[in-house]
Amino acid sequence: MNRLAQEKSPYLLQHKDNPVDWYPWCSEAFDKAKREDKPVFLSVGYSTCHWCHVMAHESFADEEAAAVLNKNFVCIKVDREERPDIDAVYMKVCQALTGSGGWPMTVFMTPEQKPFFAGTYFPKHSRYGQSGLIELSERIAQLWKTDRGRLVRSGEQIAAAIVSQPGEDAAPDRELLQRAYESLRSSFDGKWGGFGSAPKFPTPHNLLFLMQCGDTEMSGATLTAMAKGGIFDQIGGGFSRYSTDPMWLKPHFEKMLYDNALLIIAYTEAYERTHDAFYAGIARRTADYILRELKSPAGGYCCGQDADSEGVEGKYYTFTPDEIMSVLGSAEGGAFCRLYGITAHTDIPNLIGKDAAPWDTEHLKPLYEYRAERTSLHLDDKILLSWNAWTMIAFVCSGHFAEAVEIRDFIEANMTDRDNRLYVRYRDGEAANSGQLDDYAVYALALLTLYRATFDVQYLEQAILRAGQLLDFFEDSSGGFFLTAHDAEKLIDRPKETYDGALPSGNSAAAMVLETLAQLTGEARWREAADRQMRFLAGQAKQYPAGYCFALLALDKALRPSRELIVCGQQVPRELIVLREKNLNILFKSSANAERLAKCAPFTANYPVPEGKTSGYLCENGACRKSDADFKELIS
Repeated sequence: MNRLAQEKSPYLLQHKDNPVDWYPWCSEAFDKAKREDKPVFLSVGYSTCHWCHVMAHESFADEEAAAVLNKNFVCIKVDREERPDIDAVYMKVCQALTGSGGWPMTVFMTPEQKPFFAGTYFPKHSRYGQSGLIELSERIAQLWKTDRGRLVRSGEQIAAAIVSQPGEDAAPDRELLQRAYESLRSSFDGKWGGFGSAPKFPTPHNLLFLMQCGDTEMSGATLTAMAKGGIFDQIGGGFSRYSTDPMWLKPHFEKMLYDNALLIIAYTEAYERTHDAFYAGIARRTADYILRELKSPAGGYCCGQDADSEGVEGKYYTFTPDEIMSVLGSAEGGAFCRLYGITAHTDIPNLIGKDAAPWDTEHLKPLYEYRAERTSLHLDDKILLSWNAWTMIAFVCSGHFAEAVEIRDFIEANMTDRDNRLYVRYRDGEAANSGQLDDYAVYALALLTLYRATFDVQYLEQAILRAGQLLDFFEDSSGGFFLTAHDAEKLIDRPKETYDGALPSGNSAAAMVLETLAQLTGEARWREAADRQMRFLAGQAKQYPAGYCFALLALDKALRPSRELIVCGQQVPRELIVLREKNLNILFKSSANAERLAKCAPFTANYPVPEGKTSGYLCENGACRKSDADFKELIS
């Protein structure tokens, strides 16, 4: 009996009518495997994954394949976005056994959760030298009967081999930053922007690192090329997951909340550094896309939109010249096709090689409305806390302060438990799964970002609370932070992720949180914790620094001289809110918030709040300066 119908995950619900007797990840499934003396078949994916759909259609919806799986295995389905801990553990196995990973992820394991075989997509039957799921399953089932000892020993050995080991600390220094910069430069595509060959991923945190290094060439070329390519939805705004070709023309069309949030941060940063309105326009259109397409009626923002419609990837987004003409007329349609490269051979709107300004949204509206009448894209409507926290940061960066506050309010109202612990996911009235490292670290970073935008002391207080929970529940005494809390469900490994992949790692976000708090508050607790984390990440990054670009942003912050500006007055000056100077930590003290601020940053207790004016204090290089006239003169 398929047991997925009562689940909340959109991915699991996509498989509720499969003939496969699916279980969600639960003790009942493993107890059944032990009782019936069967191995476990684990399938991990997510609802907007194209190849997950392919494997589901070919095998999991197929009676013949399902019969083989049901006869020989207990079958478990996991949404990687709801259970990143399970995904991290078995993805490490997949990468160790095959040299690569991805989704769908396919794992065969003992009833004790020890994996002995792993891979990604398998067709129903073997073809072109690739094993088929039926043949593979039958072979493993036979081995379980005739040579089980070998499979069990293999599972034990693999489980032992993947156990996270303590990392070696290293002294943070600027050589790591330079090596990362040179590595990115060596792989930079000078013709099309981006790094390496296809497929090309946006990886916004790498671009943020380059901009922090003072680079506008590589970062600017990449941001411009992406915005002109087909990876950017020229009609409706927002970015697809990645490009399958070097020139950013042909994307893998799924759109994810986290990609778009991080890209808003990168394009906003580019605008602030260059004052090029083109970047601001892309950031604005991307934010508009999130607000229009991904906002949940419940509050918060949904995970993403599928690449497929009517069984065809990208069909929703492409146009023929005739379609364009029918919507816009011959004159307007011809102009659009010439500018956006729509021909008999190219059906993805793009601005590659064009210097002319893009059409404004009002001009594009008829095409957007025409496209909206097509078969709608599947929306993964669950709300993930860490992805919404990145969206909070993006909204603050792009000036959507009210929307950022709304996300914070939603999280506090719906994604915290009675003990003020966080949940991973909210959907259909239910919050579920104990919060993991990224939930606490990115949310704390978002709260600090919101404090910087509003100077409302409650956000600083909440950031300190979440940072304290990071230390209490996730820190490893031998260095770094585990993905799961000390009291979380025990898996065969307690993963500790440090690499900045599609998203910055929770360890990198934690480093930025701790360093920011250390500089803002002057508290020894945060300084000591930040120093521990910097040494840990420096040790992790030394083999391949370019894989730790967000961690290096935190390290760069730690290595630069700290500057603290304390502004005292009755009302927050507008000039303070729009101040964008880098490497400047700002606190605002008023008569109303003085007591609460002093609990966060005890050193502020000694700063007087004047009546009828604003005073400023700038502390740097071991000394403080005061201005009773204008705080801006202190930082000029």
